[in-house]
Amino acid sequence: MSRIGKKPIVLPAGVKYTVNGDSVLVEGPKGKVTAMLPGGIKLVEKDGALLAERENDKQAAFHGLARALVFNAVQGVTAGWTKELDIVGIGYRVELKGKNMVVFTLGYSHPIEFPLPAGIEVAIDPKQTHVTISGIDRQKVGQVAADMRSLRKPDPYKNKGVRYTGEKLKKKVGKTGAK
Repeated sequence: MSRIGKKPIVLPAGVKYTVNGDSVLVEGPKGKVTAMLPGGIKLVEKDGALLAERENDKQAAFHGLARALVFNAVQGVTAGWTKELDIVGIGYRVELKGKNMVVFTLGYSHPIEFPLPAGIEVAIDPKQTHVTISGIDRQKVGQVAADMRSLRKPDPYKNKGVRYTGEKLKKKVGKTGAK
């Protein structure tokens, strides 16, 4: 039995779910999120909590996945998801242009305009070196953060670039130190 799959999903007050074939629509105070439900997995409500149950052991590989997807949707509509990025480097900065456009200055000959998808909000600190990405869909928040990071990945020699907050980098020695 899957350890993650048998954990109950606590449904907070104000959260409703509906199962439509192979998808689950979760509605809460922050909005609506749709999560995929693999075949052979059912959601059963017991004591105000959801349990993911599988029909037989052929769906064992999807048991934990289904529970995690529904949990992420429930967490998203109640508390939301956030990712934080740090921009490190002299002259590197980020600014908000309008409501759904982020402009990065990352040492290239031109600024990079990054359009935000629907459902994603961005907050930038006054120093213009810290970005907080938030939304209700965990997959979309993570993908936007990964796309922003890929604009200028952290350099292992100079430690410059866009990185996740708290990300540990292994600094490499240059030519002179490699004797």
